Amino acid sequence: MRISFTKMQGAGNDFVVLDETRGRLGLSEAHYRFLADRHFGVGADQILTVRPSPGNGIDFEYIIHNADGAEVEQCGNGARCFARFVHDRGLTPKRAAGAWQTWPLLLDGPGATVSVAVLSMGNPHAVQLVDDVALAPVLQQGPLIEHHPCFPNRVNAGFMQVQNRQQIRLRVYERGAGETLACGSGACAAVVAGIRLGLLDDQVDVQTHGGVLTISWTGGSEPVMMTGPATTVFRGDIEIPNDLSNAS
Repeated sequence: MRISFTKMQGAGNDFVVLDETRGRLGLSEAHYRFLADRHFGVGADQILTVRPSPGNGIDFEYIIHNADGAEVEQCGNGARCFARFVHDRGLTPKRAAGAWQTWPLLLDGPGATVSVAVLSMGNPHAVQLVDDVALAPVLQQGPLIEHHPCFPNRVNAGFMQVQNRQQIRLRVYERGAGETLACGSGACAAVVAGIRLGLLDDQVDVQTHGGVLTISWTGGSEPVMMTGPATTVFRGDIEIPNDLSNAS
């Protein structure tokens, strides 16, 4: 099966974007894993699929699959690339975005006790404060937090270093993808957590491995706003091996 795709990235968080507005491709989890594979496929942290509106008052259906093939609820950098994609392709002239709710929680992590703020950006996040993000045990604690029984659908584990009230450094171990160069929803979650804890002002620059994202939130039910790059890298076609057709 031969399909067309667009490769995009936001602060190094990279995506394969598929246009299904004119018909479903019928891809399985194995197909998404193949597309995300950096050796045999295109290579991506997530696969973004744009589909027609599922109902009145909705412009598009937007589906996200992680590199492991599992479908997930939200991706901040992906949402920005999705918006760039539908505009570049002439699919919509609109520019409005939505908002999310948050809540705090403490977690006793396996192997160690860690205090995390647990909140939702449309997808789940557990953010902990660290003294030095470069030395944080991201690769050790990240998978333990991701798979902790408190999170039946798994969770994105964020490690935040507060530099001052307008600047943080952040690393995120994303569920189904491992540590990525940037995580937009993770940056939103970290800043909201920092504001709720009284550590940050209402606009913060978030330094990730892939670049800087600017997050602002004035509290309450106001939207969390993110500013950062959304770049088309290339477009192409790829042949998906036939022996993946019946995989799941």
